[in-house]
Amino acid sequence: MGEPPDTLDPCAGDAPSQRDAHVARRARATPAGAPPKAPATALALVLLLALAVACAGCVAQPRTRGPAPTPTSTPAPAPSPLPVLTPEQLAGQRTVYGYSGLTPPDELLDLVRHGEAAGVIFFGDNIASESQLREVVLGLERASAASTNPVRAPLLLMIDQEGGQIRRLPGAPALSEKRIGASPSPEAEATKAGREAGLNLRGVGLNVNLAPVLDVYRAEGDFVDRYGRSYSSDPDSVSELGGAFISALQGEGVAATAKHYPGLGSATATQNTDARPVTLPLSEATLSDVDETPFRSAIAGGVKLIMVSWAIYPALDASAPAGLSQAVVEQRLRATLGFRGVIVSDSIQAGALKPYGGIATCARRAAEAGVDLILCGKAKTGISTGLKARDALARGYRNGTLDKALFEESVQRVIALRQSLDD
Repeated sequence: MGEPPDTLDPCAGDAPSQRDAHVARRARATPAGAPPKAPATALALVLLLALAVACAGCVAQPRTRGPAPTPTSTPAPAPSPLPVLTPEQLAGQRTVYGYSGLTPPDELLDLVRHGEAAGVIFFGDNIASESQLREVVLGLERASAASTNPVRAPLLLMIDQEGGQIRRLPGAPALSEKRIGASPSPEAEATKAGREAGLNLRGVGLNVNLAPVLDVYRAEGDFVDRYGRSYSSDPDSVSELGGAFISALQGEGVAATAKHYPGLGSATATQNTDARPVTLPLSEATLSDVDETPFRSAIAGGVKLIMVSWAIYPALDASAPAGLSQAVVEQRLRATLGFRGVIVSDSIQAGALKPYGGIATCARRAAEAGVDLILCGKAKTGISTGLKARDALARGYRNGTLDKALFEESVQRVIALRQSLDD
């Protein structure tokens, strides 16, 4: 997320009609699983057996192989066929919900039971203790296991656990990225932080960490440095330490999220995308040589998620924030850098998006740009922010505003990520 304190998440008001419409849709939609694969026939087995007998006396010849396939920079499993999903379920698979208080609202549990949620993000006010959070996670898992849910994969249960001051969950990692970078053994400390963060999150049932920050800070006290959120002002050091953290974290079964692409390291102390629009007038050469360097390294190392920022980068696209820009998301991050994992937005409630429309408009535009997951923070009541985003995506899918094939590719990436986190 752009800014550490939970209180900076803007809150959208409830739309009273949303719950009624949601219930009406639920009554109409009856999700079903994908049809099973047809079994091999007995005749095929007999023919295979006959062929084997006929060739028993033959001299085996060395098997010739074609050239080895070129590996992608981010290993990605072959997408499985999607189960049969309604537009609301497809849209839900691209939505991460937040809520206020210690107990998930019934409305959220209902969405989970019916396959209309990809995951949940937790903030400080959702957590009273480790045992309380474990109970919440168990409740969400029970809802996800309902027979009415056509998606058989773990929910994405995520949190910001960067280290130092930026920890929503008590415990590791204790050191901030800046302290790790300044330590006598920075790579060992980064590895330790990633491993301990993974163990801490897994201990309460969480499986996605919205960390590490891979921004390359420019000056003492600037936006990412003032809370110790950057490893270094040297892009190679950020690459090395971020890579160590990612490898150790994912080695514990927790997905890492490299953020905030293409980089907030040049933002001054007052340039906070959570609060207001931010423009970072860097040259394309600087972006490539400095800011993107740690992200290229993370992609090569197999990071599972990348979070895009809401800053504007005129050298890439002067017309829109990065997360609303096809030039940044599809053409740069996907095509040029070769990222094949899941792209997640920063908070859809960020102040930087106010000039570009409300929650619904920005969610649709982010999806259109190529963002796979829309991150919805806390609402004043219930989960109205997430529902607005989900409903906008469903409308776009249904009326063709959002390309259906590309939409389903995003859903496949999200479900593949979820399946990769299965115990």
